[in-house]
Amino acid sequence: MTQDTQIQAVEKLIIPLLKEDIFLVSIKIKPTNNFKIYLDADSGLGIDKCIKINRALYKIMEEMGMYPEGDFSLEVSSPGLDEPLKLLRQYQKNIGRDVELIMNDDTRKEGKLTAVTEENVTIEYTEGKGKKAVVKTEAIPFDMIKQTKVQIKF
Repeated sequence: MTQDTQIQAVEKLIIPLLKEDIFLVSIKIKPTNNFKIYLDADSGLGIDKCIKINRALYKIMEEMGMYPEGDFSLEVSSPGLDEPLKLLRQYQKNIGRDVELIMNDDTRKEGKLTAVTEENVTIEYTEGKGKKAVVKTEAIPFDMIKQTKVQIKF
């Protein structure tokens, strides 16, 4: 079974387990049949939900005999804050947060994510300081963005 086939098989099994507002972000597999499954939820994803889904999926995979030798492992988590946003739904969930966009030409833009459509994101940022500060808004098409990360400010 190729990695892609294995990922598709696990994806078919996990989708029915995703309740409420939980959604699949991505599945990665390491050579030792170690599945890393990233989930997210519009209202936030707690560790309890990850554990519950992990246990349910593990049981199904074991009962199906997907790996007769039992040589597989699962890690179910939400993407860390250092993981770039992948899905439109993740962008929508993060409206109001500060983001850093890395453009296709490797330039960077920072601002507050204020809107998201199928085609683009809108960020708001301040140019200048003090009395000369001007708040600007810019819509940026997704096809110009290489990567977007949420910025954590303390």
